[in-house]
Amino acid sequence: MLSAESVLESGDQPCSLLEPLKNTDLPCKATPTGGSQAVFMDGSPKVTANGVHDIEDRILRITGYYGYNPGYSSHRREEGSESRADTPGSDTSQESRFYQSYTNTAVKVLGGLLMVLCVSSSWVGTTQVVKLTFQSFSCPFFISWFSSNWNILIFPIYYSGHVVTTREKQTPIQKFRECSKLFGEDGMTLKLFVKRTAPFSILWTLTNYLYLLALKKLTATDVSALYCCHKAFVFLLSWIVLKDRFMGVRIVAAIMAITGIVMMAYADGFHGDSFVGVALAVGSASTSALYKVLFKMFLGSASLGEVAHFLSTMGFFNLVFISCVPLILYFTRVEYLGSLSSLPWGYLCGLAGLWLVFNILVHVGVVLTYPILISIGTLLSVPGNAAVDVLKHEVIFSVVRLAATCIICLGFLLLLLPEEWDSVTLRFLATVADKKTEEHGEELTESSVHTRSRSRANGAVSIPMA
Repeated sequence: MLSAESVLESGDQPCSLLEPLKNTDLPCKATPTGGSQAVFMDGSPKVTANGVHDIEDRILRITGYYGYNPGYSSHRREEGSESRADTPGSDTSQESRFYQSYTNTAVKVLGGLLMVLCVSSSWVGTTQVVKLTFQSFSCPFFISWFSSNWNILIFPIYYSGHVVTTREKQTPIQKFRECSKLFGEDGMTLKLFVKRTAPFSILWTLTNYLYLLALKKLTATDVSALYCCHKAFVFLLSWIVLKDRFMGVRIVAAIMAITGIVMMAYADGFHGDSFVGVALAVGSASTSALYKVLFKMFLGSASLGEVAHFLSTMGFFNLVFISCVPLILYFTRVEYLGSLSSLPWGYLCGLAGLWLVFNILVHVGVVLTYPILISIGTLLSVPGNAAVDVLKHEVIFSVVRLAATCIICLGFLLLLLPEEWDSVTLRFLATVADKKTEEHGEELTESSVHTRSRSRANGAVSIPMA
């Protein structure tokens, strides 16, 4: 029996065949001797006496389907059998991919829930420790200044995580210079340091100082609820300054926030400590909104290392340039500190540590996770503070304050809606309506089949109407 190599050596020209999908062997022309058997690459006859494998090959030959060659369908069948033989492995790979995607989704959900709990608990702890500190030490600016100095530790914490998680190690100076590109291509100079850091440090100090002053006048629940209005102020400033997309639902949320503020001030009358406390809390929310809008404008595309570098730089600026303010307040007897040994260092260090954790979660967590999780964590601090106030401090809330808190929280939730929420909602409702229509049609079909089968069983015959 001849092989393909012997055909080529004898001078016979092989036929021109199309390349199949796989590198399988194809038949050539019959030998010149006129035998009925064809010569194959593997040296075995595969066709019948008339040169056609079966009726399927005849149809393919007549129609010229895919440039017919005899035995094409048989090769297709062999390939199909090979693919079917690979099916168990593919099923296993699909199952492994499904389990892997399911595991990744579960990890993301658990990580998100953990982030929300950490943000809310750290902010609740910060607010409650401030209230405890004021019982023995009433110096809000010193507390704010002392806590802001701890921001210097953010970049060393980031670098420690970088060393642990990455293989390509960089020295602290190299990493610091790499992250200093946030201030410009030439790195951080004294002029850029003051120009970029001073506005953010001043807004940071004002936000914290006004928040602490508000805690001296109001309960932790009221202050945390009023602070949530910063989300509405962020939207208004972003719409005006950054030209963000206008959304009617967010305008409604901003109106609800303003309504809640007015109701909170009206709860005890527009006079006394309550009104002053509401004004201070709203001022803290306003400066926080301005800080976040400026942060988004100038540092919106910053990486995780650059954000950590910037926060540590602000802490250093606070330590060097704002240290004169506590000294002035001390010598003017506005905030009398007393001796260093009499200071409640336990409360101060605990407060600064909780505030540091909250700042890391808010600024760094936005880069690592979804910003909506940080917002939800901040919102959950309101019921958390309310639970502590009721159980520990035995605070009794009036109906007006509860209504104002609920209105502010509802407006905050409306501000969390994505920009395409209306179109997404309409598509979801249309999908639900289509599913209901299909289910109703299936029910009608099943009922009609059941009716016809029951009529046949009873001997009745249904005559269709023309």
